[in-house]
Amino acid sequence: MKAFRCRVCGNALYFENSVCLTCGTALGFSRAEGEIVPVDDTGTYTDASGTTWHVCRNLGLSGCTWLADEPGGQCFSCWLTRTRPNDADLEGLERFLVAERAKRALVFELDRLGIAVVGKGGPDGDPLNGLCFDLLSSANEPVVIGHADGVITIDLAESDDAHRERVRDELDEPYRTMLGHFRHEVGHYVEWQLVESDPGRLARARELFGDERADYRAAIDRHYADGPPADWRESYLTTYATMHPYEDFAETFAHVLHIADTVETAREYGLVTVAGIDAFAQFRDLVTGVWIPLSIALNMINRSMGNGDLYPFVIPERVLDKLEFAASLRGSALGRTAGSGA
Repeated sequence: MKAFRCRVCGNALYFENSVCLTCGTALGFSRAEGEIVPVDDTGTYTDASGTTWHVCRNLGLSGCTWLADEPGGQCFSCWLTRTRPNDADLEGLERFLVAERAKRALVFELDRLGIAVVGKGGPDGDPLNGLCFDLLSSANEPVVIGHADGVITIDLAESDDAHRERVRDELDEPYRTMLGHFRHEVGHYVEWQLVESDPGRLARARELFGDERADYRAAIDRHYADGPPADWRESYLTTYATMHPYEDFAETFAHVLHIADTVETAREYGLVTVAGIDAFAQFRDLVTGVWIPLSIALNMINRSMGNGDLYPFVIPERVLDKLEFAASLRGSALGRTAGSGA
């Protein structure tokens, strides 16, 4: 995450700030500039080109600070949400707020990596190959987290720390967060759009992750009946990645986002001195030269506070090639020009 500062007083800001806590200036996030900008008393901001932007209509609903291109309109991130809890579902709306915050962080990071997302809806949407989110409450009926044809479904119960920790413990997972879910599921979308539609990339993906045409239902049954192979740590980041090539890719892509975002945050706050992830010819060099020593240090800091490891994973040699492949998709456009429409 970038280190943001108020353009009026220079105070440090968090990505979610709608008001500067030092000078009281109302704020909005400009996706076009990748910056937090001041808005006037009417909730508008005029950029250097003379274009006027407006506070998103969902500021009060989901805490959205992003700017929209029309008065009373909603921003790009909000257009990505196809389904949300109804206004009478107060518990669902509270959890929706957490999910939307994670989604905005995801879109911001994809923008920073040059992976241009196109939504299914909105004025410039691509109904066939675009992306959208169904953010659903499992309070009254089961919700299965997953991706299908550009639709990512998220269970809002995962916004509740107690629920998420219980599930993490039941599944024996080392890590489980709302942002992690978004990163994993968007990995499925990225593979569908940028890998399966490109014969060269698809061939390489099959070399690294296996044949994605393998029966998924059978893979699920086998995974939960038998568990991961005994030597999984030699070739995979997580046990879940061993279930099916699709899951291996999604887990790998999520870790590219984990690593890239954390390294950038560390750089912005002076914890590392690298110029940026693009300064490395290969992503694997960033992993071995910066990320591994940084993550060890962060783990030790967490332990110093009596907490578990911040990054509770070991990256084996064989996974470096997988990370390199997933990271090579940076700078790619998603949507109309990427997908095959299949």
